[in-house]
Amino acid sequence: MSRPAVSLVIQIMPMSTFANAGILALLSMAVVLAPMFVGVMYAIKPSEARLALMRPLSLAAIFAALGGACGGAINELMWISRATQPINWQQVAVASAESLVVMFVGFGCLTVGWLCVALGIRRQG
Repeated sequence: MSRPAVSLVIQIMPMSTFANAGILALLSMAVVLAPMFVGVMYAIKPSEARLALMRPLSLAAIFAALGGACGGAINELMWISRATQPINWQQVAVASAESLVVMFVGFGCLTVGWLCVALGIRRQG
């Protein structure tokens, strides 16, 4: 007995996440870019001042990413509470994914920034 072939089709959705992002999400993503740029600057030209700046910027980026994700979750819950028609759970799933984009971008930028710091420390030592 053979199993029937299962066709898995993955639809590529247009990347409209950034176009739909609110002001809080955009500001959060702007804040999380700062540690990455400082990390790249440290990798190019290491200095204690840049390394000292990296730590508070990392904390600010973590809090901005978490705040942006919480803001997305708040907006999503407000949308659910105000729904007058039956809830479309696919739209809820998309909104949940979009609210996590800020954290994804934030932690990705932090990773790149700290890897650049590690490279700068290696070059310095």
